[in-house]
Amino acid sequence: MATGHIFIILIPIFFVILIGYFAGLFKAFNPASSKGLNTLVTKFALPAHLFIGITTTPRETLIQKWPFLVALLLGVIGFYIVLLVGYRLIAKKALTESSMFALNSTQPSFAFMGIPVLGSLFGSAAVAIPIAITGIVVNAILDPLASILGTVGQRKTTEADAKGNLFKVTMKSVLHGLSEPLACVPLIGVVLTLCGFQAPKLLQSMFDQLGNITSGTALFAIGVTIGIKKITFSPKALSIAVLKAIVMPIVMLGIAVLVGLSHEDVTKAVLLVAFPGSAVAAMIATRYETLETEAASAFVISSVLSLISLPLLISLLI
Repeated sequence: MATGHIFIILIPIFFVILIGYFAGLFKAFNPASSKGLNTLVTKFALPAHLFIGITTTPRETLIQKWPFLVALLLGVIGFYIVLLVGYRLIAKKALTESSMFALNSTQPSFAFMGIPVLGSLFGSAAVAIPIAITGIVVNAILDPLASILGTVGQRKTTEADAKGNLFKVTMKSVLHGLSEPLACVPLIGVVLTLCGFQAPKLLQSMFDQLGNITSGTALFAIGVTIGIKKITFSPKALSIAVLKAIVMPIVMLGIAVLVGLSHEDVTKAVLLVAFPGSAVAAMIATRYETLETEAASAFVISSVLSLISLPLLISLLI
């Protein structure tokens, strides 16, 4: 694809992010209203869009996507585990900090940039299933895993209590992850499709009324979040941003090729993890009072890096 065509696709996307950035910078939105925008996208608009995308897909097409799930599991969960172990052993940091460092270096803003970027390249119907698979991996596996390890790292109880608490924490984290709309709604859609269900036209129209707002609202929400956050260029923040925006896509490229994905699916998998770091991951770090400033800063820095990395990746892959 020609460089000019790539920028024609990306300029409107980053324009909306820029408008959101100024809205956050000049206090048109505060942290509470910014959270409301994020909630609208992640809990309502995008799940509705993904549900219809999945339930209008033939069952055979969905079954054929299992290698994509394997690639995402290896590329996302595997990358998280490698960073977790490496940071813990090499930097000799506590388990909670290691978990938050690895999480923020791994989790992409797929929920906010997946539809506008991939949809512009492949069409929104063709990217619903890859984005849904990413949502299941991130929300049902990655976030609960990071939360479990973060909690375990903060425990200062006896060994017997720790074992009991660990089981409760594990179950609570997994159930919480599965209760997130970005995890459970795509799962429900997958199960229904495998059972032969196909969404009728009326149901499509109903869900589209909500799902069609996903693209612009998600991009605007990213800009607002960036405008509100304060940035620090610490070594940890820079490391998280570089790992997220540059290293992880390269790793995913190798994994996707080894798994044997088609060229189009390789491109989708790489771009899905190449998006900037996630505001959700930064919020999880805040919940554990660990790497709060660094995670928020890395989110902003990786968003800026994506201005360079995304066009470069698209030009190389398409």
